[in-house]
Amino acid sequence: MRILHTMLRVTNLNRSLSFYTEVLGMSLLRKQEYPEGKFTLAFLGYGSESDNAVLELTYNWGVDSYDMGSAYGHIAIEVEDVYQATDQIRRLGGKVLRDAGPMNAGTTVISFIEDPDGYPIELIGAR
Repeated sequence: MRILHTMLRVTNLNRSLSFYTEVLGMSLLRKQEYPEGKFTLAFLGYGSESDNAVLELTYNWGVDSYDMGSAYGHIAIEVEDVYQATDQIRRLGGKVLRDAGPMNAGTTVISFIEDPDGYPIELIGAR
């Protein structure tokens, strides 16, 4: 068994694709429209779906808002240098929720950013 993907519902697919490809450097692996169901799926990642867990963005046509809920946490992405990655994301127009620094009660360097739909993303230093 293995994890295949994590799915997020988005309100503007083009805006989200731009964020994940241009700001976070993911590749668009595949995209499929489902006219009968009135939704589009886009799969993104840092490598092939056969070798890596990826992110699925689901755009339900005509839906422009979602409730986040209180159970959802965040996506985590490993980066070489959290300070540099956070600064670069800020320069590219990304929203930084927590600047880079040691985590609470620990030494691991992290930061938090937010995608266009408000989903938090944790950047964690390479181990």
